[in-house]
Amino acid sequence: MSFEPIATPRLLLRRLELSDATTLQRLAGDPLIAATTLTIPHPYPDGAAEQFIALTQNDLEEERGLNLAIERREDHALLGVVSLAGYHPVHRRGEMGYWIGLPYWGRGYATEAAGALIRYGFEELNLNSVFARHFTTNPASGRVMQKLGMAHDGTLRQQYYKNDAFVDVAYYSLLRTEWEERTR
Repeated sequence: MSFEPIATPRLLLRRLELSDATTLQRLAGDPLIAATTLTIPHPYPDGAAEQFIALTQNDLEEERGLNLAIERREDHALLGVVSLAGYHPVHRRGEMGYWIGLPYWGRGYATEAAGALIRYGFEELNLNSVFARHFTTNPASGRVMQKLGMAHDGTLRQQYYKNDAFVDVAYYSLLRTEWEERTR
């Protein structure tokens, strides 16, 4: 799959490169990142960043998903990752995910990056729907989804076991028609 980076006013969403591994491991290794995300473990093992980057490159080449670096344009700092995975050509849906390193929280970067990726999904991948999910113990992630116009579809109780407890997961989605209405 050919992919050109996605630019927003403050960010560049680009392929992850092996040169990102050290920063990715440092950011993802924060215990609070692991506690608030569905798939990031703690402790974040040595070599996991390199493995993740290799998988993202393979997924992109085989058109299975986009896992993109969120880079701040002004200083090229790696802030986190935004993804659109599992998109299906027949059902035309994809699952969005994102995380931002703790030093960069509260600045609107997740909303800006996720909004750009939703636009890409509808305009370039011809998706009909984008869905996302978050731990109910991480309401900030839900607020990002709400700001993007996503509808709360429901909550699945005790869907994940994380940090020695079962955790509820809230699901959100946005349909192409809803997105088009919002962007007119």
